[in-house]
Amino acid sequence: MDPLGAPSQFVDVDSLPGWSDAYEAKQLDCHQSPVEKAQVDVRSPFPYRKDINEKIILWKGDVALLNCTAIVNTSNETLTDKNPVSESIFMHAGPDLKDELQKLKGCRTGEAKLTKGFNLAARFIIHTVGPKYKSRYRTAAESSLYSCYRNVLQLAKEQAMCSVGFCVINILKRCYPLEDATHIALRTVRRFLEVHGETLEKVVFAVSELEEVTYQKLLPLYFPRSLEEEIQSLPYLPADIGNAEGEPVVPERQIRITEKPGIPDDASDEEGLEADLSFIGSHAFARMEGDVDKQRRLILQGQLSEAALQKQHQRNYNRWLCQARAEDLSDIASLKALYQTGVDNYGRTVMVVVGRNIPVTLIDMEKALLYFIHVMDHIAVKEYVLVYFHTLTNYYNQLDSNFLKKLYDVVDAKYKRNLKALYFVHPTFRSKVSAWFFTTFTVSGLKDKIHYVESLQQLFTAIPPEQIDLPPFVLEYDARENGPYYSSYPPSPDL
Repeated sequence: MDPLGAPSQFVDVDSLPGWSDAYEAKQLDCHQSPVEKAQVDVRSPFPYRKDINEKIILWKGDVALLNCTAIVNTSNETLTDKNPVSESIFMHAGPDLKDELQKLKGCRTGEAKLTKGFNLAARFIIHTVGPKYKSRYRTAAESSLYSCYRNVLQLAKEQAMCSVGFCVINILKRCYPLEDATHIALRTVRRFLEVHGETLEKVVFAVSELEEVTYQKLLPLYFPRSLEEEIQSLPYLPADIGNAEGEPVVPERQIRITEKPGIPDDASDEEGLEADLSFIGSHAFARMEGDVDKQRRLILQGQLSEAALQKQHQRNYNRWLCQARAEDLSDIASLKALYQTGVDNYGRTVMVVVGRNIPVTLIDMEKALLYFIHVMDHIAVKEYVLVYFHTLTNYYNQLDSNFLKKLYDVVDAKYKRNLKALYFVHPTFRSKVSAWFFTTFTVSGLKDKIHYVESLQQLFTAIPPEQIDLPPFVLEYDARENGPYYSSYPPSPDL
């Protein structure tokens, strides 16, 4: 049926309020003024883009009722799945849709296929198959779900479609965690619009009442409607934000196979390893990495090259990162001992460590290490600073030097390279001695980055007070020991 003659139950996407509309109305009601860009350097990987936000619509309703160029149907491999989304689309499209689907001969997981809309207001239907979710195969599920959204968008681009209505592809019967799937959906759409935004005018997320709550929570992270909302959403940034296209990146799962089997790769990639693999064949899988046990033995013997050592270290870090993403670390997170706050005077991300909130003798320190990696992995890709509050710590809050050495050895090179300063707040004489000993004899390269800060007034010369969330007990202690903060305090040359 022609969309101009669509029954009254169909909803024109142009009549729906945009993602930015409700926010702008709220700003007017509250008489709030947006944050000026000059005031703060926001380091979100998904910065505020008004042009992109104008294309986004969140709508609670049935995707089959949308009057747009194409709507998305989520189904199974035979395109015969009986879920609420598919059943509504079949009912409104009429019997011709079923006949057309039989000609497609199914659809593989992650793929997208196109049919006419028939009696729908939408001109086309894009059918896709979401993955079945099992925690042990999480990586595969993430990649497949990303492919669903990406292939739908690519098909819309190729067909010069103006608007697309998305259902939630990860239906309940396939057991995909809603929040995890929503991250992938929003991230993929965001990255696509950043590059191909001119090809689409509207993207509608049609959700149920249950799904709406999760989308309302995560949309500000990927589509912030102001600089202020962008800053407020940063704490919800997940560890994995994907690559430039939003695709999940899991380096520890990458197996190196030659692009053209039989053609030798650059010999530099094989430095330190046995390059002559002819005795085990020349096919693609013969180019996989060498014997891991042998590499470890060579490391112990001091015979492995620097490049191979770095590769081994990267592999070890990726194992820790993979474990950190799979582990339930909610008990460590609840301690609020490590969190992200604002930016310093140079626009670098500020991470806070609260010593008193680390009950070393009561928690699993290996889980603490996993939590640190989980939180810091995406932070450390850019320049950052650490603020460590030693305030009112006791003997059961003291991190063992062996643990710190292990953490320093485990983390990726980017942590050490991009850490620009470590502010040690309210140090004691004993802690200064311990830190000096540790940075002199245990880890090199960290000593010059440590700044001992006796008062918050000194800290505020490097990090504006509005850019750092301070635990109340730190403020109380500093006011008691050093007096209240005055903005006229002269800058400290040490910072």
